[in-house]
Amino acid sequence: MRIAIIGASKDRSKFSNKAVRAYKEQNHVVFPVNPHEKEIEGLTCYSSVLDIPIEVDAASIYLPPEIGLKVVDDIAKKGIHEVFINPGAESEEIIGRLKSLGITPTLACSIRAIGADPAKV
Repeated sequence: MRIAIIGASKDRSKFSNKAVRAYKEQNHVVFPVNPHEKEIEGLTCYSSVLDIPIEVDAASIYLPPEIGLKVVDDIAKKGIHEVFINPGAESEEIIGRLKSLGITPTLACSIRAIGADPAKV
């Protein structure tokens, strides 16, 4: 799977960094997205999902809801149809906006979704 980790962090204690590492360890193609970083865990970091040069299968959102809402339209424009909204990133507005764009959100920890334990990543 090709997955964008939106809100990826260089801080290895943050779940967004753990997600980058968990997906990378399971040989997924990982695209960290953070406009303030150039590289995370040895991977090129993108300012927006729209900057990723190839098709992306899924996105995992690790942003506060008010910021996450701002990236939903870009996710739709990129053609991403599978979106994980991680604990703490959810809001009725984000869920409603994704659904209105034809995207079904998954309210779950994207790390656990691939069978990894965030405490062990």
